[in-house]
Amino acid sequence: MSDTLKFTQSIINGYNTKGDFILLGSAILNNVPQKEAQVKLPLSTLNRHGLIAGATGTGKTVTLQVIAENMCAKGIPVLMMDLKGDLSGIAKSGTLNPKIEERHQLIGIPYVANATSVEFLTLSKESGAKLRATVSEFGAVLFSKILNLNDTQSGIVSVLFKYADDKQLPLLDLKDFKSLLNFSLNEGKAELQKSYGNISSASVGTILRAVVELESQGADEFFGERSFEVTDLVKLDAYGRGIASIIRLTDIQDKPKLFSTFMLCLLAEIYQTFPEAGDIDKPKLCVFIDEAHLLFKEASQALLDQIEAIIKLIRSKGVGIYFCTQNPYDIPEAVLSQLGLKIQHALRAFTEKDRKAIKKTAENYPISEFYKTDELLTSIGIGQALVTGLSEKGIPTPLAATHLRAPMSRIGTLSTDEIQQIVSTSQLVAKYNEVLDRESAFEILNKKLQSIQEEEPEEKTPKKTVKEEKSTIEKLSENTMVRQVGRTVVREVTRGLLGVLGIGSKRKKGWF
Repeated sequence: MSDTLKFTQSIINGYNTKGDFILLGSAILNNVPQKEAQVKLPLSTLNRHGLIAGATGTGKTVTLQVIAENMCAKGIPVLMMDLKGDLSGIAKSGTLNPKIEERHQLIGIPYVANATSVEFLTLSKESGAKLRATVSEFGAVLFSKILNLNDTQSGIVSVLFKYADDKQLPLLDLKDFKSLLNFSLNEGKAELQKSYGNISSASVGTILRAVVELESQGADEFFGERSFEVTDLVKLDAYGRGIASIIRLTDIQDKPKLFSTFMLCLLAEIYQTFPEAGDIDKPKLCVFIDEAHLLFKEASQALLDQIEAIIKLIRSKGVGIYFCTQNPYDIPEAVLSQLGLKIQHALRAFTEKDRKAIKKTAENYPISEFYKTDELLTSIGIGQALVTGLSEKGIPTPLAATHLRAPMSRIGTLSTDEIQQIVSTSQLVAKYNEVLDRESAFEILNKKLQSIQEEEPEEKTPKKTVKEEKSTIEKLSENTMVRQVGRTVVREVTRGLLGVLGIGSKRKKGWF
């Protein structure tokens, strides 16, 4: 048997699948794509997570686009983090040109132009449906980890959350939490000490500075109402195809703390909200994180531990997470070990450190009798990548240097007018972009302060204080609007998975 025939047979056997699949391209031997050696990804393994890595300009984002649009075509909704604006082209059909025609002739796959149904989402002032979360829905544990607080400071945050729950003070946005911090140092200090113990002024000051830092990264746009429901990410279009939800993040590349905060909250809420799925024919949702190093950049160890734990567990909910980054080692090893699919584009070896990194990267791939992996990593071209995944039986597939197919959709960005056209017809924009500023802790505490100033005589008499049966804040909580807002507050429950989000946040309203 010739080497070519032996190679082709090994790819056919290794990537054989009885169920539905995504066709990536054809495997390469001696720089020639072998049309019969097609590289397939079984849909049933796509919730085992994945990595798309490679140097700048090698085609990572286009590969992400190919996989995402083919998932949608198979009825799998996707969520994509678009930090460069490159992924918006998935909303428009591609155009056949000589380069694409030549590529598809080489791999023996017909080219079909097609667009994907898209929803644009945003964390900032970009056009799209607003993604928001309330402070209460985060819970004290996660909120403390986001702020990178120590145990003493985290304990104070827990006390303040408990006080807000007890007194029906809705913590909807950051100004609500800041007003509660100030209240704990002034008018409410005696009340809090009596019921919950001493609160250090120095610790409260540290917490306040951490909140201001988070606010400076644009978190004031993120915290508030109306909360986004994660079930809106798993919808199909009129033709039964998955909808691609694209989060436009081009203006938060310099705000890694906000990005990691958002991603952790999103993954945690998906884990809590989605029912257990077990082994299913195809994922319920796949999440693509482009420029994934930003998720882990400047994140505290506590936050990293939370992210790693959720990624390990979320597969059972039928959700796949895909990281796209330049260097595989931008991703923590504990996360890398959980990835079933690895797509490695070319790496550059300009320095001794680069060469060592390439040898180390090569060791993460199955041994192949047909390739010298470390040499191949520096020699494959644009639109080519080393691929290894999982078969339907969970067995790693043979390493295949793959000549990848071209996207069915447009490569590149949409114009501002094209984006606005999609946004203007979006049902999610109509649902989530309504501005809500309900009465919450900020307003209630201000009213309490005004009431104290107006009703208290110049000389306080202890007897009057003792006889008061209800405080101003309790009277205000009887108001219908306050009770309505109070439904967003998780009251006296253990805040759920790994201390991340509240059990109560599973409510119909959602997490943002």
